[in-house]
Amino acid sequence: MIVWINGTFSAGKTSTARELVRLLPDSTLFDPEFIGDALRVLLPRKRLDEVSDYQDLPSWRRLVVDTAAAMLAELGGVLVVPMTLLRQEYRDEIFGGLAARRIPVRHVLLAPEETILRHRIATREEPAGAQDVDLRVRQWAYDHIPVYQQALDWLTADAHVVDNSALGVRETAERIAEAVRTDTARTCDIVQTPHPTAETVAAGVLLFDAEDRVLLVDPTYKAGWEFPGGIVEAGEAPARAGMREVEEELGLVLAGPPALLVADWEPPVPPGYGGLRLLFDGGRLADADAARLRLPGPELRAFRFVTEAQAAALLPPQRYERLRWALRARERGRPLYLEAGRPTP
Repeated sequence: MIVWINGTFSAGKTSTARELVRLLPDSTLFDPEFIGDALRVLLPRKRLDEVSDYQDLPSWRRLVVDTAAAMLAELGGVLVVPMTLLRQEYRDEIFGGLAARRIPVRHVLLAPEETILRHRIATREEPAGAQDVDLRVRQWAYDHIPVYQQALDWLTADAHVVDNSALGVRETAERIAEAVRTDTARTCDIVQTPHPTAETVAAGVLLFDAEDRVLLVDPTYKAGWEFPGGIVEAGEAPARAGMREVEEELGLVLAGPPALLVADWEPPVPPGYGGLRLLFDGGRLADADAARLRLPGPELRAFRFVTEAQAAALLPPQRYERLRWALRARERGRPLYLEAGRPTP
């Protein structure tokens, strides 16, 4: 398993992680910051200049998951990971990727009081760092306090919180070790979606409210909003798969197989395999049905009825193109065939 120690900069993650490795049998320290350091050397300067933080690099997030899985396959036991994750979509992507590899994660948040945190930042010194380096690092830590405070709502709901304001490193590590042993720091409740090993067929269902807004859902296990639906299982008809997913995800039973709107061929983009993406018209929901929609905690965080313009701000670009053409197909009353989100001639 993984014990992921989260918290803003200067919360004490790394020192606590080192101490925790001494307390948890068969445990190993894995610091994903080294992957960021490697990418700074490996990637072209032009690409690095496009991001302000290495966590914004999709390659960093993929490599964190792949490296953790490889280390656990080689060593077994427990990986202790000290790493700040303040963007929920990055947490979803990384923890969802680990869950897909059947790796349980215990998420712990170190949350000292702000006055203590600011004092730690003010007195922090980088190992062998020049004064200008120390100042830059301190300013970086100060700048992230508001970001951390904005993230506290989802962090405290997701993680086991340890207030280490008055705790030393050893005592903080002992608290975490005890929480892991007693299952107080519970395994992260996130759906396990197996990694595809070949092209897949996925069926999504568009559902509309009385104002003709479309329903989108926010998965816990990957970044970006999505349509209700999922992967078509072996031997399953795609329309029936869409119906099954709507019932599992939202508690809504459709009266019959929905009509096809678009068939979109998604080309493989490594490390993904691509495949066929189908969108069906699930029809307009009565107000009473919309009011009864429910969400399974491990899989979906939220749902929202949105206009086409609002969907553009929530969906990844290719997914939005798929929706856009599905809405045009619905207006015209005939399905469309797409490739990479674009109609073929």
